[in-house]
Amino acid sequence: MSFLKAEWRKLIMANYEVDPAILEPYVPFGTELDFYDDKCYVSLVGFMFMNTKLLGVKIPFHINFEEVNLRFYVKKEEKRGVVFIKEIVPKPALSFVANTVYKENYVTRSMSHKWIKHEDDLDVEYSWGKENLISVKAQLKPIEINENSLTEFIAEHYWGYSKVNDKQTTEYEVKHPRWKSYPVKEYKISVDFRDNYGTSFNFLNHKKPSSVFLLEGSEVSVENKKIIK
Repeated sequence: MSFLKAEWRKLIMANYEVDPAILEPYVPFGTELDFYDDKCYVSLVGFMFMNTKLLGVKIPFHINFEEVNLRFYVKKEEKRGVVFIKEIVPKPALSFVANTVYKENYVTRSMSHKWIKHEDDLDVEYSWGKENLISVKAQLKPIEINENSLTEFIAEHYWGYSKVNDKQTTEYEVKHPRWKSYPVKEYKISVDFRDNYGTSFNFLNHKKPSSVFLLEGSEVSVENKKIIK
């Protein structure tokens, strides 16, 4: 049985090109940084968890909720995965389970979201804490993601890795079909990266993303973890 099943919907992904040296201290044992076109990226990602089931059971008040995370990209042999710097959710129980079971870095903040469909476009927004916000205005109709594109590189990672210590890493598989993308017309990012993610990422306060995507998402399953030693 899958550890978690849910839908991940309306994923905003703001992608920043970064110096690989900034990420090296966060790279889990047994993995290495993954590059696209010789460039290294971190992504600020906001989305909705929906119809969430933990070990096949819906937990009251923990079925539909927001998440915002900062992540980067690694690989282990042929497996392409993500590592989370920090994940923000609105429910303390979610943080407790993720931190305890998967050794992730979850924190709890007040959060909200808006999905507004207009005649010609779609507004999606995620906000958290006092003044943090990420939002996009996009076309109404999603399109297929081109093969070998940056969008594919960012979206199509199917493994998660987290650092336990210098000699151990947690590995888990994330299963989902190929996603579609809504072309983004404009975006707004108002985030205190230093406050949310530490001094190593303060430079993002003064950097524009190289790209911003809105992906529809899908049903997903997160499989049980294993430890790499």
